[in-house]
Amino acid sequence: MKIETYIGQLLYRYQCVTVPGFGAFLTEIQSAQLNESTNSFFPPKKMISFNSHLKNNDGLLANHIANAEKTSYGFAVSAIAFEVANWKKTLEENGTIFLKGIGEIRFNSEKNIIFTPNDQINYLATSFGLSPFVSPMLKKEIFEKTIEAISEREPIDLYGDEEGKSSNSFLKYAAIFILGLGITGSIGYPLYQNQINTKTLIVESAVQKKVQNKIQEATFFIQNPLPAVTLSVDSAKVAVAETKVMSYHIMAGAYRSEQNARKAYNQLIKDGYEARMLPENKHGLFPVLYGSYATMSEAEKAQKEIQRGENPEAWILVENL
Repeated sequence: MKIETYIGQLLYRYQCVTVPGFGAFLTEIQSAQLNESTNSFFPPKKMISFNSHLKNNDGLLANHIANAEKTSYGFAVSAIAFEVANWKKTLEENGTIFLKGIGEIRFNSEKNIIFTPNDQINYLATSFGLSPFVSPMLKKEIFEKTIEAISEREPIDLYGDEEGKSSNSFLKYAAIFILGLGITGSIGYPLYQNQINTKTLIVESAVQKKVQNKIQEATFFIQNPLPAVTLSVDSAKVAVAETKVMSYHIMAGAYRSEQNARKAYNQLIKDGYEARMLPENKHGLFPVLYGSYATMSEAEKAQKEIQRGENPEAWILVENL
């Protein structure tokens, strides 16, 4: 029985396949490689090595052979032992054995086992069907030099021949046309991007208005009101904050009771937030904010921290309060 076939099948699925009484074949995944000197690309693969000290029967190979051959586990163990005996005999007589699809095992001058894997088979299942390939060298050419080379190959009429003038003029116009395309692309793309950003902001504002109307109709109740905490606010910080347009707000809640809203506000201040409590709105609610921010990026960063640590439902309101 040629058990190397079954060893190869297991190498696709396992990192270690032990042959009882002989040794173990180990695999390690190697990432994709690029050989810059030859422009060769190699897909990810499993590198196979051999350890002659791992000889204990873990049952993996024997069970696989028993299932594949539809025989007993004991018979599979005996078949493995018989094949291992043949391998050792061949090594003693010839010094080398070849395991199809796996590699070559031989003795060195000190009677130590040396293993050379077969590089033709990739046992990484996710790279199935991928093979190495060589890419042609990419060469960069300067446009001006190309135009100059073309112009040098064209005949120059020193006596005012109209056909020669037409040919040279065509080359000049072609160069100007191509250069114009490059300039148009460099200018047109930012304009196009600005249009997209403007439309995106309009859509975001419309969505935020709908969200605001929905949230303002909600009422939040505190069953166990928090004790009131009075903290002083540095007037200098307030003055600096008021100089900025804080259009992005993270909502903490809206309360029917001004007392509960004040307690929630004080607790947020105690927790380190630059909280804000707004006057009663048209729905009879007192909104409380975690904080207000000048840019969307600042608000999104703060929102993520709040959602991770305190309130997964925290959301951003875009509005000039």
